[in-house]
Amino acid sequence: MISPEVEAEILRLHHAEKWPVGTIASQLGVHHSTVRRVLEKVGVPRAALSHPSMIDPFLPFIIETWKRYPKLTARRIYDMARERGYPGQPRHFRHRVAHLRPRRPAEAYLRLKTLSGEQAQVDWGHFGKVTVGRAVRPLMAFVIVLSWSRAVFLRFFLGATTAYFLRGQEAAFEEWRGVPRVLLYDNLKSAVLERRGDAIRFHPDLLAFAAHHRFEPRPVAVARGNEKGRVERAIRYVRDSFFAARSFIDVADLNAQALAWCRDTAGARPWPDDPAITVSDALAQERPHLLARPPSPFPTDERADVVVGKTPYVRFDTNDYSVPHTLVRRALVVFADDERVRILNGNEVVAEHPRCYDRRQQIEDPRHIADLTAEKRRARQHRGVDRLEHVVPPTRELLGAMAERGLPLGPAVAALLRLLDTYGATDLAGAIAECLSSGAAHPHAVRHVLERRLEEAGRPPVLPPQLPDDPRVKDLWVRPHALDSYDSLHGGPLDDDDTRDEDPLDS
Repeated sequence: MISPEVEAEILRLHHAEKWPVGTIASQLGVHHSTVRRVLEKVGVPRAALSHPSMIDPFLPFIIETWKRYPKLTARRIYDMARERGYPGQPRHFRHRVAHLRPRRPAEAYLRLKTLSGEQAQVDWGHFGKVTVGRAVRPLMAFVIVLSWSRAVFLRFFLGATTAYFLRGQEAAFEEWRGVPRVLLYDNLKSAVLERRGDAIRFHPDLLAFAAHHRFEPRPVAVARGNEKGRVERAIRYVRDSFFAARSFIDVADLNAQALAWCRDTAGARPWPDDPAITVSDALAQERPHLLARPPSPFPTDERADVVVGKTPYVRFDTNDYSVPHTLVRRALVVFADDERVRILNGNEVVAEHPRCYDRRQQIEDPRHIADLTAEKRRARQHRGVDRLEHVVPPTRELLGAMAERGLPLGPAVAALLRLLDTYGATDLAGAIAECLSSGAAHPHAVRHVLERRLEEAGRPPVLPPQLPDDPRVKDLWVRPHALDSYDSLHGGPLDDDDTRDEDPLDS
């Protein structure tokens, strides 16, 4: 800005002394554009302020072309002028013709007035990103404003899906204890799927939500953000008054702070139509004019159809949630809210987990894993029993005898399988038959019989298959010593009823 004295001096030098623009600017120490602006303001034509230029012969062509095609770029006008003989450079050309482009006339707007309880305006605001574990998610602010009272409701979400959009409106209706008759939306995908002029295809979930609450959804005209200026200003107000320099632990903590801010700071500001009262006072006056809320809330859970693969997990929002192992290869449905993930098979809830906003995590119910582990153990035991009974039929009778005595069958099946792999089916069947005849129904007794039979036959012991393939080990045969020779230490063999009180080391 220049002083009135400098402005008067510019006019005197131009009209009285006939100084050119450049001379006036250099002598008064101002920019030449300032001089031009002062002269144009009093009606001096722009052409009279310019020196003769090589562009002057092309001005009628440029002006006429831009009248017919006002959206044509200066670069295209320059190319057309070059084809007609213009010798200058593009930069100088664009600088000289910038003021010739037709300007859209400034538009005046009416101040909108709404009735109490009639309208609310809704929109999303982007507030950067937050990191949750390995996931980077957008932080979106759902903002809704009652047009009459200017009451603001704010809630943050990690995304801008339709489910979040409906959940924010449901929370606002609960906070206000009523529903406005018209909700004004921008043409966002959460509300409008497609628009061709006045033909609008709303999101079906939004239509169901509006029918449930008995309000009218109404989108603004394309590129007419002024029609919902109150929510636009509210988003700017949220950025400056609430979010700036705000610290929070997580989204739940941020939403708790946002709710307190809406009730206190935003509610305590003066009401624009009557500064003598606050926005909270105006909201109290508007509440009786709002529509009553339905007796039951609208279901706003996110819904996803999923298929369980070979492992007992379903994938939702990049994370895997466990389900009972009996549901593998089944089609299920996931319902999720801000805190919980429920998995349904038909109308039955088969699993419920806390929601995870991280990425590629496994959220497990310990009962699902324990049941699967037990089932796998039983399956391994059943497979082992089937093999034993098929190859060594006497095994059925041996295991039956052990079951009658209450002995564990799992370790017995594993031990018999090892003996089968080591000694073969024929020797194992004979040993089991001998043990059954003597009443010694136990794998250890079967192993003793197998080892005794090898010793009586003078054959080397059978080596387990896991030994290394080394002749120094595989061909090594250590003959066990007969234990009868130790009886001489006691003066002969002891009878079962022979007892001695003296210590053998005393002799």
